[in-house]
Amino acid sequence: MEVQVKRIYKHYKGDLYLVEDVGYHSETGEKMIIYRSLYEEGKLWIRPYDMFFDEVNKNGQKYRFELQDIKSNR
Repeated sequence: MEVQVKRIYKHYKGDLYLVEDVGYHSETGEKMIIYRSLYEEGKLWIRPYDMFFDEVNKNGQKYRFELQDIKSNR
């Protein structure tokens, strides 16, 4: 799967997140997704790229995060 930067994804537990960018771990070179919660303080999170798209099959979602048809104004 290919992540779409500046787009909104829904976590299988229901919260929405804005993917800010893709980065790389400074020691291992592992590809990481940088994303911001769209609730409470708007914390910034980082998760390994492959883990972002883990299959979970929970709450009607196949993947941990799924792209939403919501355009960001950022």
